[in-house]
Amino acid sequence: MKYITTVDSQEFAIELKPDNQIVINGEHYTLDVERMAESGVYSLLINNRSIQALVEERDKQYEVQILGEMYQVQVQDERAYRLAQARGGLAESAGEATIKSPMPGIILKVLVEDGQKVAKGEKVIILESMKMENELRSPRDGVVHHVSVSAGAGVEKGQMLVTIGD
Repeated sequence: MKYITTVDSQEFAIELKPDNQIVINGEHYTLDVERMAESGVYSLLINNRSIQALVEERDKQYEVQILGEMYQVQVQDERAYRLAQARGGLAESAGEATIKSPMPGIILKVLVEDGQKVAKGEKVIILESMKMENELRSPRDGVVHHVSVSAGAGVEKGQMLVTIGD
């Protein structure tokens, strides 16, 4: 089956094949995936390269952290994607978006303040967890309504950090 996957506004055509084969934008890869218990952590083996990913579903899309980078990912099967395109494309997020901590950690930097305009994909928080710096980015264009943490604060998984709205 074919899927159209949007990662931070960049689209990828993905086709799943038998025998752990995957084709991404015409490039062939061997893929083995294992979910590590109920933690949302996945172990990936892509062309014999080991990668660990933290995946959380939020608001009909996924937040994926790989090698300290956070990505906003939307996955649609080919039919749903074509239907959305026929209806005028994918709508931009409306309403208020909340950035929550994907894991426990310590806030290293807060890069935005209340009232500041931000662009989709712009860094808003740097979170240290498991000795890695993780860049949390804005899921949409908008204005920062509220920053609820400051540098040095300890946070728990799922804790609200920043809200962004119109």
